[in-house]
Amino acid sequence: MIARGKNASDLFPAVVKNVACKNIEVKKLVYVYLVRYAEEQQDLALLSISTFQRGLKDPNQLIRASALRVLSSIRVPIIVPIMMLAIKEAASDMSPYVRKTAAHAIPKLYSLDSDQKDQLIEVIEKLLADKTTLVAGSVVMAFEEVCPERIDLIHKNYRKLCNLLIDVEEWGQVVIINMLTRYARTQFLSPNQNESLLEENTEKAFYGSEEEDAKDAKAEAASLAKRKPYVMDPDHRLLLRNTKPLLQSRNAAVVMAVAQLYFHLAPKAEVGVIAKALVRLLRSHSEVQYVVLQNVATMSIKRRGMFEPYLKSFYIRSTDPTQIKILKLEVLTNLANETNISTILREFQTYIRSMDKDFVAATIQAIGRCATNIGKVRDTCLNGLVQLLSNRDELVVAESVVVIKKLLQMQPAQHSEIIKHMAKLTDNIQVPMARASILWLIGEYCEHVPKIAPDVLRKMAKSFTNEEDIVKLQVINLAAKLYLTNSKQSKLLTQYVLNLAKYDQNYDIRDRARFIRQLIVPTEKSGALNKYAKKLFLAQKPAPILESSFKDRDHFQLGSLSHLLNAKAVGYQELPDWPDEAPDPSVRNVEVPEWTKCTSREKRKEKVEKPFYSDSEGESGPTESADSEPESGSEENSSSSSSGSSSSGTEEEEEEEEDSGEQSEDKEEEEKRPKRKDKEGSHKAVLGSAGSPSEEEEEEEGAKKAKKKAPQGRKGHAETSSEEASTSESSSSGSDSGSEAEAKQRKVPPRSKASPKEISLLDLDDFTPPPPQPIPSSSIISTSLVTDLEGLTLTDTSLTPTLLSPAFSAVKTYELLHRMAGEGLAVEYCFSRRPFPGDPHMVAVQIQISNNTDTEVKNLRVNEPKPLSGMRIQEFPEIECLAPGDTATVVMGIDFCDSTQAANFQLCTHTRQFYVSIQPPVGELMAPVFMSENEFKKEQGKLMGMSEITEKLTLPEKCRSDHTIVQQVTSAANVGRVPCGASNEYRFAAKTVTSGSLVLITLERREGSTAQLTINSEKMVIGTMLVKDIIQALAQ
Repeated sequence: MIARGKNASDLFPAVVKNVACKNIEVKKLVYVYLVRYAEEQQDLALLSISTFQRGLKDPNQLIRASALRVLSSIRVPIIVPIMMLAIKEAASDMSPYVRKTAAHAIPKLYSLDSDQKDQLIEVIEKLLADKTTLVAGSVVMAFEEVCPERIDLIHKNYRKLCNLLIDVEEWGQVVIINMLTRYARTQFLSPNQNESLLEENTEKAFYGSEEEDAKDAKAEAASLAKRKPYVMDPDHRLLLRNTKPLLQSRNAAVVMAVAQLYFHLAPKAEVGVIAKALVRLLRSHSEVQYVVLQNVATMSIKRRGMFEPYLKSFYIRSTDPTQIKILKLEVLTNLANETNISTILREFQTYIRSMDKDFVAATIQAIGRCATNIGKVRDTCLNGLVQLLSNRDELVVAESVVVIKKLLQMQPAQHSEIIKHMAKLTDNIQVPMARASILWLIGEYCEHVPKIAPDVLRKMAKSFTNEEDIVKLQVINLAAKLYLTNSKQSKLLTQYVLNLAKYDQNYDIRDRARFIRQLIVPTEKSGALNKYAKKLFLAQKPAPILESSFKDRDHFQLGSLSHLLNAKAVGYQELPDWPDEAPDPSVRNVEVPEWTKCTSREKRKEKVEKPFYSDSEGESGPTESADSEPESGSEENSSSSSSGSSSSGTEEEEEEEEDSGEQSEDKEEEEKRPKRKDKEGSHKAVLGSAGSPSEEEEEEEGAKKAKKKAPQGRKGHAETSSEEASTSESSSSGSDSGSEAEAKQRKVPPRSKASPKEISLLDLDDFTPPPPQPIPSSSIISTSLVTDLEGLTLTDTSLTPTLLSPAFSAVKTYELLHRMAGEGLAVEYCFSRRPFPGDPHMVAVQIQISNNTDTEVKNLRVNEPKPLSGMRIQEFPEIECLAPGDTATVVMGIDFCDSTQAANFQLCTHTRQFYVSIQPPVGELMAPVFMSENEFKKEQGKLMGMSEITEKLTLPEKCRSDHTIVQQVTSAANVGRVPCGASNEYRFAAKTVTSGSLVLITLERREGSTAQLTINSEKMVIGTMLVKDIIQALAQ
């Protein structure tokens, strides 16, 4: 009913009852209904607020978002605190879709209660720091609505917004580009500052007098000399470079937004790139054409040369609507110059034959403007317009008269014949404006037609009472001028006309008649003004300048509603003027953790990494340092990612997965080597014996990988690097990315001169802690026994999920702090897959700390954990002293809130502190669940539709046995095997550690090597990432 436009508000109580329905599809429909009618039925809507509050805690992100949308749509002041709380919670939600909805709710709450502005700004600041493209456009829209003056909130996020821009949805791009245009006008210098005075000079020469220019010449020369040579800010260049690809967008609004950005911000030499994109939009719908042509008309006044190559694109088609035709005429007239005027006038001749009268009138005005601006064709245009006076169409003749009148004012003495010809037209032309124009011409230049002028007055006096007001006023003026120049012939006529006017119905005409009578007819009362009557009426008047109606529109931001209407619209933000001096660019720099600035690492980078980086990467300082906020920078280090900067979070994740995949292959190979070499003695002895023989092989492998990675690195950096970066910034950010790649290369460095103890500590890839400390031997089950037990139904409560944890030697380890960055302190971590004793909602992270220095390390502890909102960190107990060469293993708990975002904290010693972060693979955010086949099918039935993700894959030859498949899936994710009757099907179940949401995995083998992977989970993000991880594990 709503879709058909019928009023369904009477059904409100009945529909609202269903808000508590558990069916997701029904709930969505109820929410849609509530958004539509909540404002009309406020009292009834308030009754369902408790349901919305429960909906905000729903595991399904769509329900959470819908509940917030409805809650923010109920415009009742009493629930403002509830809305505020809901928005704050949603801003910290792990789902970007919910965070986007929170951003949409901010302007709604602000319009309901503007007193909440301060709290809303805090939420906006938090959401602006979000790295998800889905959220970016919405939060900038909220920023524009609530606090557009708070430009300081944009500084730290400027570079991130520039780099995310290409991936944001289209309408978000429009909002961000418009905001960044205003931001850039306040933060950067004008790129055309040295040319602006020259432009002003040419304009004055065109419109003003030579004397005025001569006065200002010295001042202009002095100010030009003062100006420093212009160097574009790298951030200014970053904005221009990142918006340029959007000129190819399929969305006309995005193209228009980029075009206005270039027009307002780009150097004059670079603005031309937008012309082709705007001309492309002229093939679109008429509504789009109208807006684009309005903006082109404004641009073509100042930047005429930009559109001259596309002149033919503005020729008018017979099918164009009248408004489009008139705008195209405007553009053609603006583009007219001495070289193309003959072509344009030929076009205009054909347009005059059109049946569209408004268009014909506009064409005649355009001819008049061309004649005014280009003196060479003035006579040609005038002759053409005079020929039009014999046209059958009265409107064409009338418009021609008005234009000729303006042209004749420039050279009246040369064209008395034309004035005589026009005087004869007073008998035929009935259009008031045309009649008034003829009368004004005859009155103004009556000395050129002394015989005709009195006769015209005689004729007009006869029909005076029947004329329009505009014509009557000109008849009175003509009478007054003739009385002053030829009183013998016109004295009586003038008195007659003034008497008629004295009793006219219009008070303007009566007033004018009294004023003129007192002025021109001398009486005793008339006073001194009578002497100056001739000077008042017959003063020389300057010729009118025929200017474009778009001449002064460029003070409005192009593409805005205000520019379209040529009037300031509600909510319009003025485009700021360029600053005289550039504000401090360092406000856009994002803090980088202190330890990444170590000079020794920079030196190493120069020596080792120089061949891998091209010059373009060295220039990428500002871009990279802007994107790598403390959070992202530490994430990349912890996962050994070689990429310095990435335009989106997903790219970082993919790179991290690739790297971890390669690391796991290295580990498997290295684990086999010590077994072949020596199976006796202590674990340290095994590592020691494996170290030296395999050095050359490891170095060769490392070099091959580096060669493979190098071209990818170049490409990624070249795309996002800033072209004009300062030397200092590029060196610091380069050292970050370089040292990460170095750390990756040096995971197993040459160790010929090291002692056996040091070898065992630095062999990070083969890191195995002492067996007794991390896991009691009783809880370890061999992998062969695990696979034997996997087919059984484990219902016994004594069998906890940890029983399926793989042996510690098979657990993947990650580097937390490299020994070079830690100045001899090396830290690695792994996910032990055991419940954390302090809190079941935390993931247990086992950390091994090795002291490779010659001195004791004291007071090892976690300091100032800075988790994201909702995350919790349980620090490990302080290690009072770690002797040289010793290793300590500790366990800490982290509640990741079912998110793969990194947990950031400081690892402190008695002398130093290191910024580190732990980023969990998605498979470690869950714990195994044991259930029967029937329970599995029942739960799977509840998680269909949007909660189900299916992907097809091809199993490699080495990964087709039951044992291998189970092993690879359980290595990728902490899941439990579920018994299955079918031989070609494998089932696994787990629940997320924080929220307890079920994750069900089904792998079905098909014919040949094909298989189908299905994951059912309310957590759609986790499901999507898990599919990728499992496919990657099975492909190895």
